[in-house]
Amino acid sequence: MKGDAPARPGEICRELLAALDASEGRRRRRKRDTTPDAIGLTMKRELLERAVAADPEPEEFETWLHEQCLAAGGSEGGVRAMALSIFEEWRLAHDADSFREWLTRGAPSDDALSE
Repeated sequence: MKGDAPARPGEICRELLAALDASEGRRRRRKRDTTPDAIGLTMKRELLERAVAADPEPEEFETWLHEQCLAAGGSEGGVRAMALSIFEEWRLAHDADSFREWLTRGAPSDDALSE
């Protein structure tokens, strides 16, 4: 949060994975074809899972995401879009106390998938 040392990317990405459950819940309730949404959410989930496993240094996170885009080859465009989204959310978690607190609480949402 503001004024504190940057949180580890792996920590925030782990919390962002919980927030994806709400997105997936909303996607499943839509009446239209949500295949493109599912593809994007899958890309985002895979990037977040890799970020949790790699847990790059905070000052290297943007470079790490860029490397993931380059490694994607033919699907670079979609991966780049999801990487940008993740980077923006990571920065928001540092700048907006309420967003970080929501993530820390497990990103509660009525839209989240129930097990």
